[in-house]
Amino acid sequence: MYYNRIREIREDKSLTQSDIAKILNTTQQQYSKYELGIQIIPLEKINILANYYNTSIDYLVGRTDIRKPYPDSILKK
Repeated sequence: MYYNRIREIREDKSLTQSDIAKILNTTQQQYSKYELGIQIIPLEKINILANYYNTSIDYLVGRTDIRKPYPDSILKK
């Protein structure tokens, strides 16, 4: 599930939930609910995370295991 992925990538970068909550303009408690799967993370926040981590939304939500973002040439089609 996506909540495992957002926790894993955060931990890989040695960031705290509070660090990411600030980036998402939310509280640590709210972000914790996203990581625990208690609450669905809004798409706009997933997009912010994808940009921050330089990865794709598909990676964050578990649709692919490839961390690299899509090349610009694919996105412009």
